[in-house]
Amino acid sequence: AVTAPGKKITARLKRTLPVRGPQAPTLSELMRWYCLNTNTHGCRRIVVSRGRLRRLLWILLTLSAVGLILWQCAELLMNYYSASVSVTVQFQKLPFPAVTICNINPYKYSAMKEYLSELDKETRKALETFYGFSEGKSKVRRSVDEWNSTGSDFFQHIPLLKVEDFSRTATDLYSGQKRKIEGSVFHKDSSIVNSGDSNDIIGFQLCDANNSSECALYTFSSGVNAIQEWYKLHYMNIMAQIPLETKEKLSYSADDLLLTCFFDGLSCDKRHFTRFHHPLHGNCYTFNSGENGPILSTSTGGSEYGLQVVLYIDEEDYNPFLVTSTGAKIIVHDQNEYPFIEDIGTEIETAAATSIGMHFTQSRKLSKPYSDCTETGADIPVENLYNKSYSLQICLHSCFQKAMVDSCGCAQYAQPLPVGAEYCNYKKNPNWMYCYYRLHEKFVKEQLGCQQICKDACSFKEWALTTSIAQWPSIASEDWMLRVLSWDKGQKLNKKLNKTDLANLMVFYKDLNERFISENPANTLVILLSNFGGQLGLWMSCSVVCVIEIVEVFFIDSLSIVLRRQWQKAKKWWNGRKGAGPGTSRQPGDVESQGHDNPACTDEDLPTFNTALRLPLPQDSPLPRTPPPNYSTLRLESTFTEQLPDTLELSQH
Repeated sequence: AVTAPGKKITARLKRTLPVRGPQAPTLSELMRWYCLNTNTHGCRRIVVSRGRLRRLLWILLTLSAVGLILWQCAELLMNYYSASVSVTVQFQKLPFPAVTICNINPYKYSAMKEYLSELDKETRKALETFYGFSEGKSKVRRSVDEWNSTGSDFFQHIPLLKVEDFSRTATDLYSGQKRKIEGSVFHKDSSIVNSGDSNDIIGFQLCDANNSSECALYTFSSGVNAIQEWYKLHYMNIMAQIPLETKEKLSYSADDLLLTCFFDGLSCDKRHFTRFHHPLHGNCYTFNSGENGPILSTSTGGSEYGLQVVLYIDEEDYNPFLVTSTGAKIIVHDQNEYPFIEDIGTEIETAAATSIGMHFTQSRKLSKPYSDCTETGADIPVENLYNKSYSLQICLHSCFQKAMVDSCGCAQYAQPLPVGAEYCNYKKNPNWMYCYYRLHEKFVKEQLGCQQICKDACSFKEWALTTSIAQWPSIASEDWMLRVLSWDKGQKLNKKLNKTDLANLMVFYKDLNERFISENPANTLVILLSNFGGQLGLWMSCSVVCVIEIVEVFFIDSLSIVLRRQWQKAKKWWNGRKGAGPGTSRQPGDVESQGHDNPACTDEDLPTFNTALRLPLPQDSPLPRTPPPNYSTLRLESTFTEQLPDTLELSQH
């Protein structure tokens, strides 16, 4: 059997031949093999081109093409995460939105006098002292001693101060004493007319109950604003201590507020309205809330087919210190949204007919990675206190209320109560006013982190409003209209109506065009891959297989070569360390030491037959008969440990 030993010799010789392709021993050989075998023509031209200039030009062209590919691919990736906006307009039957109506005056002043009598009395004293104001009397300033004889808890908690020319001293209007202003001064300017003397600036000072040296002075260019702000603080403190059931009775009922109602040409009444209590606006009533039945819709645009109501405002029963305007506030919103009357409410005048035309728009934005919006608010770490669908305003108000409870130990009156918390009042929380103003200052300056946490909703509905106002009732119809309305409400009102007590409101769709604004991805994954392929084919004549080849050669094979070289160095270092021990040094007469080291080869390169033939002879030495290089791989005694059977007979001959 001669073939078996021949195969063994062939296999052993193949192990000593130079290694090509991905298993090349050096990076230079790997790159040369890649350039000669790749389908990327530019890389091949770098190797086969003759002349340095031509090779340099091909190198520059190839590198430029790679740079253009990287640039174009980066642009494609950026465009992949962009969105295009599309607008769709449909003409169809539209659901009518919820319309919430509130009287600007939250509670009947006649019913609230029991709770506000002391506060109103002290407010009148402040007006009389500073302005010489007196109801039914001449404008004569009261003396400070006469005022002090009555005493006032309100001014002890929040003293009203008169500041001259922004100096660091102020006069206490309650005690008449001068005090040094400690802490910061915050001036809230206003366009309202000042108090006669431009040097007279009114404000109030809030101090930390736990540290009297920590104070802040809030000043106003108008005494009207200063006294009204001072009044609201005490007002909220009083209202926070009144039970909700009592406050609902003190406010306006649906029968008090609504005189007439029509929707879509048909009569409606209080059964179509849902009451909810707003801390700052008292009892408010929502038309078409969806809680009392199905959501109403309209199939025709125009004022005749919308909501028409006549409101009874009752101007005579307004709180003179809490509100300075007369009328009602309304807001148009979705049934699942909370009506933020104080933020975006529209005021309705008395003795006027207010027509509000609507355009309905639905918007839908793409979430991450296209925009930083939230679908349902579940990913926002803020508890929703309003039990309505998520919105940016709900998140901001809830975040501030949470910070208020954590920092001040109680909740702010104008917002819903968190679980386990109670509203602030200075009997239980004497420090809450100072804490609230400090916290609100941080909130406005975006230092609480609420603006960073809260995000816009990805989908929302919006009604664009167009408001027009006309005098109502007209002079010709005023007499009979007031008589009829007085007759309808005469048994409850017991007085003749005045047109300044009435407001006419009409809310309707101007047209039934539903506008749907949506964001769509500018590129899909299929388009992105197609664009990548086009760029690679245009600049480098590459395909997907070529890209896989590049990844294999430049990353996998190159890494394996580097690791192999490091392993060979470590193995050689370890063998040299073992050979340096006693009894292992080579003797001059050993056969293995008859080879010579040649500078043309390095120990790191594997020897091949071609490289052995090209080895230069050593200088100043006779020509050796068989000068093998000093490489262990060429030592036949270590490779062939025994005489092969097929060569034994030849050697004997």
